[in-house]
Amino acid sequence: MAGGFVGTADTARVEAPTTWKSYMMCAFAAFGGIFFGYDSGYISGVLAMNYFIHLFTGLPIPGPNATTAETNAFVIPTPHKSLIVSILSAGTFFGALLAGDLADWFGRRFTVILGCFVYGIGCILQTASTGLGLLVAGRLIAGFGVGFVSAIIILYMSEIAPKGVRGAIVSGYQFAITIGLLLASCVDYATKDRTDSGSYRIPMALQLLWAVILAAGLFWLPESPRYFVKKGKLEQAARVLERLRDQPAGSELVQAELTEIIANHEYEMSVIPQEGYFSSWANCFRGGLRNPASNLRRTILGTSMQMMQQWTGINFIFYFGTTFFTQLHTINNPFLISLITTLVNVCSTPISFWIIERFGRRSIMIWGALGMVVCEFIVAIIGVTDTSKAAVSAMIAFICIYIFFFATTWGPGAWVVIGEVFPLPIRSRGVALSTASNWLWNCIITIITPYITSTSGGGVDLGPKVFFLWGSLCGVCLVYAYFLIPETKGLTLEQVDRMLEETTPMTSAKWVPHSTYAAEMGMTDKPAEVHHVEAGKEVV
Repeated sequence: MAGGFVGTADTARVEAPTTWKSYMMCAFAAFGGIFFGYDSGYISGVLAMNYFIHLFTGLPIPGPNATTAETNAFVIPTPHKSLIVSILSAGTFFGALLAGDLADWFGRRFTVILGCFVYGIGCILQTASTGLGLLVAGRLIAGFGVGFVSAIIILYMSEIAPKGVRGAIVSGYQFAITIGLLLASCVDYATKDRTDSGSYRIPMALQLLWAVILAAGLFWLPESPRYFVKKGKLEQAARVLERLRDQPAGSELVQAELTEIIANHEYEMSVIPQEGYFSSWANCFRGGLRNPASNLRRTILGTSMQMMQQWTGINFIFYFGTTFFTQLHTINNPFLISLITTLVNVCSTPISFWIIERFGRRSIMIWGALGMVVCEFIVAIIGVTDTSKAAVSAMIAFICIYIFFFATTWGPGAWVVIGEVFPLPIRSRGVALSTASNWLWNCIITIITPYITSTSGGGVDLGPKVFFLWGSLCGVCLVYAYFLIPETKGLTLEQVDRMLEETTPMTSAKWVPHSTYAAEMGMTDKPAEVHHVEAGKEVV
């Protein structure tokens, strides 16, 4: 192995201590969440801006003496609203699927940088738009870029983060999403009263800044060591792992960790057919090779978990919150309420950094779903029984508590788990499929929601009763979390692979490592096969 050291069954479980350097390298990758959050969040406010509605519909802006009917009619038509919001998710769905192949062919880092470039093109088109066609085209192209980033940044972070803080680091992606949502709300709030194209062009143009920052930063970050192992470039994998763990050349801890990564990859390659391109995709859906931990089970887990995250209804608040709060006529400033909800989201998410490592993935997902069920049904019950100003204030309070439960549990938890459960040979495609599932259901919900919250365009306005729907779906999430989500806390990705082979979700929390792939593959007793390059010389 690298540096001439071959790890034993015991040392392969030991990782180098986490340093601030490795923290910062992993944490910067989470900046990609800004894309997701800002692009998802800014459109809610823009759709409610007077100048934007006037420009894109041709309707005159209602004056101070306008009738209620005139004010209610001054909105983006439901079909157009549905198209504008959902087209981003449609592009992101296909972008996420493409990203899986690109990440395997060209590397995780290159794929994210490419996503930044594509996203930038979409941002420019949106900013230049003065009509529906160019705006939709820009959001579609930007969606492809977001798909690249959202699928692969999770993969990249999971593969480079130390096991003891992997959950917290990957949760940073969700935190970046909330920061993006908050920035979008702040910018919308600052430009909403402008009477020129700057009202919507400023929020749209700022999207480009996040792409530039992430792409520039990634040029300085290393590629994933597991990508190099997958490509057979073991010397490069060793050097990258030393840099990520901030260890000196030839570190025994690094080499032991690398031994286990290689052994796990070789084991997976020995049991997964590798006949060609389409077969490699089919491997994500094969079952029965190593029950109960077949790849089919993992793919179902990853895709269904992302579906469930969307079923919580959280994006109803962040996509359509401003227009929903506008319909609650006792609220004087719906933009401010939307800003408050995003602020709650931001302030709550960092709590997940601690609880996801302290209490584990499975338990917080169960309690988070229960909390959301209670809050959403309370909101729905209040909304259909009382429309007073005090009742609306209570609704907003429980919506904020509901956001707290999501932000500390299902928001980061779903991303953490999908980054952990797939074996290396199919990891990029498994994460891509899971992310695509997120965006597919995101798209479905954003298409349907305008029709169930508005009467225009043939819709049925459920009003606050829509929270009965979200609450019921959160009930499904609760059952799902209890029976199907495994516990992966404190394990390396290779140990997660072993744990999934040997446990069910309800017994996974008690599982402890008892062997290593390196030992089973006979690599602990082999002579060194990979040389470490130090000061221009090969050292065995």
